[in-house]
Parts: sequence; structure tokens; C-alpha cells
Amino acid sequence: MELDFEKMGGLIPAIIQDNSTAKVLMLGFMNREAYEKTIETGKATFYSRTRKKLWTKGEESGHFLHVVEILEDCDQDTLLIKANPVGPVCHKGWDTCWNEKNTTDINFLTHLQDFIEKRHEEMPEGSYTTSLFNAGINRMAQKVGEEAVETVIEATNGKEDRLIYEASDLIYHLIVLLTSKGLRIEDLARELKKRHK
Repeated sequence: MELDFEKMGGLIPAIIQDNSTAKVLMLGFMNREAYEKTIETGKATFYSRTRKKLWTKGEESGHFLHVVEILEDCDQDTLLIKANPVGPVCHKGWDTCWNEKNTTDINFLTHLQDFIEKRHEEMPEGSYTTSLFNAGINRMAQKVGEEAVETVIEATNGKEDRLIYEASDLIYHLIVLLTSKGLRIEDLARELKKRHK
């Protein structure tokens, strides 16, 4: 990246966004040294304008920001840093510096598929997901069918907590099947969005 540190006297704003929830967590400033340390360590590091020194988020609290991706804006003078936070981000103990809750459970499906894709790439022994991939497409499709039937049974004759349990099994096995075909849960979201119009 060719970042323009000079536009703001050696500093650039760095917007921190939760990689899983897409919630904006905080805003900090980086000089070139803080940016390079962030790249080197994988932990968000900033330049303190009041203390005139570098600080790594979490160095005292243990609430680090583990960097997943760094994007520069169109003018090359602002960063968007996607990170996985460890604990609350704000020094006041809040999830974000704007005291917003950092929860969006629906985005966990994307995280889950990322995890399943990693399993598909690495195929670790002893993993249930690996055993599904090893069993082949027919077995994966069969599991989706089995879980769909169990979901229907719980919907018609069971209790709400069992319905949620079986429907969760259905979604998990469906994501495994989609992954095996090179598809993602977002492809389903796009199709449903298109139909909604």
C-alpha cells in the first residue's frame, strides 16, 4: 500500500471494524511506525496523540484487536481494519467506543462457513466435518435430508428448544454441502434477496 501519511501531518485515521459482525468498534490514528508494527505483529497498534508514543490496543487490558484484513480508502489516507476483538474495545468496558452492543448473531453463519471451508482445506483427522467431506456428496446430501426430516418432526410434535436444535443441525449440514460444491451461504442470501424484489 502507498499510504499518504503527509496529508494529516504524519497520521492517518484507522477505523476498526469487527470482522464477524461488521460493527464499527473504534477509531484510532496511525503513523507509519504504528502501521508497520500492526502489519508485523497482527495486532492493531496506534499512535497516541496525547502521549506522543505508540500503543498496541490490549497491551494493558489483554483486549487485543487481532487484524484480519487492512483496506485503504480511495484517497489512500484512511484505513479500514477488520479485526477480531478479544473482549470489550472501549477503555470504559463497552463493546465499542460508542457504547453499542457488538452482537449480530446472523453474521455467525458467515464465520461458520469460513471455519467449515478451512476444515475442507486442511481435513484434520478426528473432525466430524472432515468425516462428512470424506464420505462424499451422497452422504452429505443424505445428512441434509435426515436433518430436514428431524426438523419437521420437531416443528409438528416437539418443543421449541428441540426445533431450534434440529434446525441448527440442518443449517450446519447444508453449509457443509454448499461448501463441498464451492458455494456459500451468501449465495442463498443473494437468491432470496433477488426473489424479494
